[in-house]
Amino acid sequence: MPDRPSPQAPTLSRHGDAWLFQFSAMGCDCEVHVAGPVSEEHARNAAQAAILEVRRVEAKYSRYRPDSIVSRINAAAGQGTPVPVDDETAELLEYADRMYWASDGLFDVTSGVLSRAWDFRAGRLPTREALHTLRQCVGWTLAVLERAPGASHFMLLRRGMEIDLGGFGKEYAADRAARLLQERSVRHGFVNLGGDIRLLGPRPDGSPWQMAVRHPREENRPLATIALSDGALATSGDYERYFIGPNGERYCHVLNPHTGWPVRAWRSISVVAPLCLAAGSICTIAMLKGEDALPFLRRQASDFLAVDAQGVVHRREEGAAAA
Repeated sequence: MPDRPSPQAPTLSRHGDAWLFQFSAMGCDCEVHVAGPVSEEHARNAAQAAILEVRRVEAKYSRYRPDSIVSRINAAAGQGTPVPVDDETAELLEYADRMYWASDGLFDVTSGVLSRAWDFRAGRLPTREALHTLRQCVGWTLAVLERAPGASHFMLLRRGMEIDLGGFGKEYAADRAARLLQERSVRHGFVNLGGDIRLLGPRPDGSPWQMAVRHPREENRPLATIALSDGALATSGDYERYFIGPNGERYCHVLNPHTGWPVRAWRSISVVAPLCLAAGSICTIAMLKGEDALPFLRRQASDFLAVDAQGVVHRREEGAAAA
């Protein structure tokens, strides 16, 4: 197996009252903004710790790395042998369990196997046989977590099953990176991992940051800007990986675990919440709920901005302005 290339070093630039560190991780462009009366050395050291944390989370939970805990769990599926997991992993699996039950089984981290049937690069529709076979490997109720401090174990009961924590991995990494920045006395700035954003505080002058929400159909024009001083902003949409089928319909990468088919009711959903992990999970569940998304979103204690399949914007937030 060839050696993996080393991560490219972050680039540093100065933008107004903030140091900007740009890097790539988790398959997307990422940024760390450190603002306020801090020296370049202080900003660099704090940002480096945050970036290393993002890359640690990526390495530990990537299903594409054979040495990750996720790959070890997947390799042992159906063998009847529980895999030891550390406390951090056990807590994330418990979170996955809570999201499964809170979403009526729609947020299912075992549903990643369905992507095998979908070739988004070639733009081919899957066969019904392929989806039927893969759906037999989907089901969080076929996963067992035995939790004990320092001695937890996890097991997938059926051969061919997999877990994929990508549904909240970026958001978890953004929260972890922000925490490390705060521990290093960064009070102004934010972490942006491919559009999933966790804020550390307002601009140094006390004014909020103006966060652009991507337009789901016009890449170079934002849908709206949202003024935020703390908390987090996350977005889920049908524009990240998709293809247009022979019937002119758009097929995106967000797959319903009950059917194996992409969601179609929403172009994008953005949510503001105290933690990026919560914001991202609410977005994903809402996308999966289809026509039932708006009642679900309105029950949450979070602001949202959603664009339905017809391009109509629905919102519940105070600080957003149309772009």
